[in-house]
Amino acid sequence: MERALDRALDFALDHLLDPKRLLDLTLGALLLMLTAPLLAATALALTLSPRQVGSAFTHEPRVGLDGRVFTVRSLATRRHRLDLLSRLPHVVRGEISLVGPAPLAPGDPRAAAPWRQHVRPGLTGLAQVRRRSPWPWDEPVLLDQHYVEHHWIGLDLVILARTPAAAAAAPYGAGPAAARIPAQGHLSDTDHRPRGYSAAG
Repeated sequence: MERALDRALDFALDHLLDPKRLLDLTLGALLLMLTAPLLAATALALTLSPRQVGSAFTHEPRVGLDGRVFTVRSLATRRHRLDLLSRLPHVVRGEISLVGPAPLAPGDPRAAAPWRQHVRPGLTGLAQVRRRSPWPWDEPVLLDQHYVEHHWIGLDLVILARTPAAAAAAPYGAGPAAARIPAQGHLSDTDHRPRGYSAAG
């Protein structure tokens, strides 16, 4: 009985009292229900395609919250970013957040950065929606660190709102500069690059 109460309390703290996790659960589950038919049809098409070699899904290890390693299962296609949408079950399970730093492989030296251990990796993030920024300090690693240090539910909603346009845009560095993302603080070298910070982690 006591163990069951502890589990219920842990669930409440992790899923119900944390606004970010609550957003992941509600919006993630809704998106998964809406896209499930499309994802299933795409998986079937990939399985039956003579050009598809191997499984319709890829399986890649990634580093998550508290440094725990888990396997990300994605559709083996980038068309219309269906590979990202196919990761929604990971959001519902709590392995990935809708918004967060990029999920990195265990062997990537950047994955060992202490600040990465405090949040779940995300389907999208500040680095993804600002990938066409003209500013020289808008490196993905710096933007990921800035997000971890300044994230709040309002910033998550702004990033989610701008993700569809960013996903459809040209690769980093192409075309006009993307619109700036309002955050809690001004993104600058002074508040974003702590003393002794290295982009390598």
